[in-house]
Amino acid sequence: MSDRHISQHFETLAIHAGNTADPLTGAVVPPIYQVSTYKQDGVGGLRGGYEYSRSANPTRTALEENLAALEGGRRGLAFASGLAAEDCLLRTLLSPGDHVVIPNDAYGGTFRLFAKVVARWGVEWSVADTSDPAAVRAALTPKTKVVWVETPSNPLLGITDIAAVAQIARDAGARLVVDNTFATPYLQQPIALGADVVVHSLTKYMGGHSDVVGGALITGDPELGEELAYHQNAMGAVAGPFDSWLVLRGTKTLPVRMDRHSENATKVADMLSRHARVTSVLYPGLPEHPGHEVAAKQMRSFGGMVSFRVEGGEEAAVEVCNRAEVFTLGESLGGVESLIEHPGRMTHASVVGSALEVPGDLVRLSVGIENVDDLLEDLQQALGR
Repeated sequence: MSDRHISQHFETLAIHAGNTADPLTGAVVPPIYQVSTYKQDGVGGLRGGYEYSRSANPTRTALEENLAALEGGRRGLAFASGLAAEDCLLRTLLSPGDHVVIPNDAYGGTFRLFAKVVARWGVEWSVADTSDPAAVRAALTPKTKVVWVETPSNPLLGITDIAAVAQIARDAGARLVVDNTFATPYLQQPIALGADVVVHSLTKYMGGHSDVVGGALITGDPELGEELAYHQNAMGAVAGPFDSWLVLRGTKTLPVRMDRHSENATKVADMLSRHARVTSVLYPGLPEHPGHEVAAKQMRSFGGMVSFRVEGGEEAAVEVCNRAEVFTLGESLGGVESLIEHPGRMTHASVVGSALEVPGDLVRLSVGIENVDDLLEDLQQALGR
């Protein structure tokens, strides 16, 4: 991250960090360098450090610089997906015999990576309620190398005190990893709160338009950044130039989108909390949410994700999903359009039977930026008024 960006406000960084004008034409948007290899000026004479696009690509470089600036980090790395980013991170930080603390509420794909893939090469893991710092401390072992956190968590919208858990991890000689996908760097900056690495699924709010798949790692530690970059190149699951360009386009409008997502989600959560068929609403912006005070302390606003439970159990929840019209039934989240899903049968099917299993009566919303009155009307009809 260039020092000239440090004092700039987020909205300015979102538009300008990494987005230098093209030196050849003056184009204000970085070109899509759809290229695999680069002419060298003699053997080993690289122009701008580019030799092969798995190792580096100018469009991806622009995105990586942008991501580092937005998260307040020193190094950003872009990957083909969020899980590709997580895989690179875990193989960089861990060796057989190491231990990881994972949250009791997390994205199903992350749990699958730990339980079905990483565990096979000798990494141990245990589950803790990361919203309780004492529970995190109790889960640590002498072999713990990583504490993994999602906040807000997926899909139960739990909140973890990042600064408190960062101190616990640091005291134990472990690294704190924070999945910041739900909050985005506009609402929350974990590195400033003590996190060692931030993870993103760029597919979600950072891209923002449901048209790209990508992932990212950002760290404030230059040495760790070099280690991650080595593994990124060695393993090769990099973001392509067009995907990088799409995400870079998305980050420019992240602040205005997140403001609208948060505003709409607050109104949706308020309506749901008063609906007779809704038994509970999970949204950190509600004063009654157990993590509300911590979220208010470490977040700019409360985001666009809302989960709720309905009376009548699992079948009733599925029916609500099927009846929605403005809310599109689909996986993923963070696009400008509103989505609805049943986590137990969709995004979190992989955690069934585990400590991370989600309630069958749970519905998850990704509240978009449509007119909120249309969203409220749709949910009311889906719930049967």
